[in-house]
Amino acid sequence: MLSNAFSPMNLHERIHAFTQLGQEIQAILQENPQTHAGKALLERMPTLNLGNGWFSTTNIQHRFQGLAQNLSNESLTKWLAQYAIATTEPLQKIGVIMAGNIPLVGFDDFLAILISGNCFLGKTASDDAYLPLAITAILTEIEPRFTNRIVFSDRLTHFDAVIATGSGNSARYFEHYFGKYPHIIRHNRNGVAILDGTESDDELKALGEDIFRYFGLGCRNVSKLFVPEHYSFNRFFENIVGFGEELMMNKKYMNNYEYHKTLYLMNSTPLLDNNFVVLKEDTEIASPVGVIFHEPYTNPENLKSRIENLTSHIQVIISHSSNGLNSLSFGNAQRPELNDYADGIDTLQFLIRL
Repeated sequence: MLSNAFSPMNLHERIHAFTQLGQEIQAILQENPQTHAGKALLERMPTLNLGNGWFSTTNIQHRFQGLAQNLSNESLTKWLAQYAIATTEPLQKIGVIMAGNIPLVGFDDFLAILISGNCFLGKTASDDAYLPLAITAILTEIEPRFTNRIVFSDRLTHFDAVIATGSGNSARYFEHYFGKYPHIIRHNRNGVAILDGTESDDELKALGEDIFRYFGLGCRNVSKLFVPEHYSFNRFFENIVGFGEELMMNKKYMNNYEYHKTLYLMNSTPLLDNNFVVLKEDTEIASPVGVIFHEPYTNPENLKSRIENLTSHIQVIISHSSNGLNSLSFGNAQRPELNDYADGIDTLQFLIRL
């Protein structure tokens, strides 16, 4: 349970602590951590995939690189300047049910809660139980005043508000259970990419990063391609071949790929295949691991209308032209900035308004 004894911290001190955390994460990447907790994390890093086969060292390092970049004094100050954060600490207890699909997927909520002067009460996912505790250990070693503001528990109790992330089914449960509290309930979302056939080789290689980073498990991963009618996928396959080695070495990924490929073949479903990913024409947005859905379009305006109707299912749009949509350039799906909030819900504003 969270303690009621809190040593005061002002916003500048909280920013400074997270800036130091960013520096320590960068030091871990450089194999030169300065804290005891950082050294323990670096030592544990090579074996993390034994507990979760999706958490490859490469993917953890990629996640750490993004955190280190966002936890600079410049990035934090620029982000927070958009908000009227109270000078006195609200210290509300915010319960967080964390997902475990990618490493430290719940860190953005962790940051927003603590930087706004609140207390974090978290329930980790079984697939990502170690990293949140390891990062907390580093932060509290850097700034011990955070110690009484952070608690991890298997059961959330005595909270003032809730942030929960899960599947469509679990989101309905969360709505029922936490509906009487101030809350953010997040649902399944995915990334989509719009191609027009003029993409360069470099853009298509970068699209591979948007698709395959974290083995496609993130809500920002591209799972669906909108392509012109009669689009040829030859250049697409040529430019993603470099991702094959890591994917084919991961048993969990390849088991998914083989399973869905076999299922489609048994049902005589038309496919395109390059031995590590299947392309299937489908109107759905969320594709299984090892599969990319694609859908043809004939008119960009009609496509824009279709995508706008799918807003509640789409986390990010990737394209080399805006098409009148709020899209990112290729390769940036998994490089969110601090104000790229999940489901488009401003988490920090939610916390400030409590």
